[in-house]
Amino acid sequence: MAKAVFGIATNEGQAGSIICLLRAAGFSDTAVSVLYPEERSNEGWAGEQHTKASLGAATGATGGAILGIFVGWMAAIGAIAVPGLGLLIAAGPILAALEGAAGGAAAGALTGALIGMGISELDAKLYEGNVKAGGILMSVKTEDSEQRIRATELFEDAGAESVVTVSF
Repeated sequence: MAKAVFGIATNEGQAGSIICLLRAAGFSDTAVSVLYPEERSNEGWAGEQHTKASLGAATGATGGAILGIFVGWMAAIGAIAVPGLGLLIAAGPILAALEGAAGGAAAGALTGALIGMGISELDAKLYEGNVKAGGILMSVKTEDSEQRIRATELFEDAGAESVVTVSF
């Protein structure tokens, strides 16, 4: 049975770091899913860069590179309107699950899609609340227990919140 590791990134830099770590560990881009509110893509990138610049040139350059990886990776993704959440930007298996759930135009479509992917109702509601609050929901499909352990460690080491493993 296939399994995935899920977690919440609180900002684009953290999400970019997680993507870099997953790639370096050998996970394919097609195994990674990302979901975030469309408003995040319209936020002032200058503010994010300004914050990083105050940490020093080297830190700013690193932060900018990670942010660039995240934005570049997300360029080939889709947008979907989810009742109660508005427009979301999604990539990977999460997008496919949401397309089916949103097609029914039911409130709680994200929670329903996540439950359909094997996440407990409690965790699904937690994730929906995090996305509503601007969090970035990320997951990676794993093939075996070694990958699951590694992915969990990568999410946790990067500071992701609410990290869980689910079967689907």
